[in-house]
Amino acid sequence: MRSLLLAVLLLPLQALAAGGGYRLDRAPIDPTDLMSLQSGARTFVNYCLNCHGAQFMRYNRLADLGLTEAQIRDNLVFTDAKIGETMRVALGAKEGKAMFGVAPPDLTVIGRARGADWLYTYLRAFYRDPGSPTGWNNALFPQVAMPHVLWTLQGERRLKVVSRAAEHAPDEFQWSQISPGEQNTVQYDATVRDLVNFLVYMGEPVASSRKRIGVVVLFALGILFILAYALKKEYWKDVK
Repeated sequence: MRSLLLAVLLLPLQALAAGGGYRLDRAPIDPTDLMSLQSGARTFVNYCLNCHGAQFMRYNRLADLGLTEAQIRDNLVFTDAKIGETMRVALGAKEGKAMFGVAPPDLTVIGRARGADWLYTYLRAFYRDPGSPTGWNNALFPQVAMPHVLWTLQGERRLKVVSRAAEHAPDEFQWSQISPGEQNTVQYDATVRDLVNFLVYMGEPVASSRKRIGVVVLFALGILFILAYALKKEYWKDVK
């Protein structure tokens, strides 16, 4: 019974990770790399913030990434929003649904909801599909409503899926380049890595501080345990 319950609970996570049979790649992110986070923030506001908002993230929070308010205002705020306001977009849910068939989700906690590996793989798995309403499809998320907003960087790619004859064998995904982008493969992977790094950071900006504090607290508790144990032995040593 316990095994059945565990399987039911894990089924959505397994389906999410599988993404229609496409293998997830490991996201090489580093939440302590400020240069990566700054680059990811720049990519986010230039390519994602047109349709997706981050309504629980304030612009001035980017100062934690080593940016001044002047740098944030001059390079990352492209609307009349104040530096202390949240990253909202003018596109409403109703208009977004009319344009894409589904309202573009808020991305503040997308890193926690999907996971870094899923996002990293997803942003590198778009391909041209003439049968799609947007002209794009995704190997990890088939029939996705979102177009490939980073296509000018990655270029246009074609995907051919070859089914294996052996039973239960995974499909083979064969990629080919239709037209080059502004970046080569290594550069584009680095851009996506930085963007995913920032998306994960937005989900919990204090994650690094929380972990540092947690280590200090555990160390302090360890010292207190040793002192308490020594006191206990001293107090009870004469008690038979």
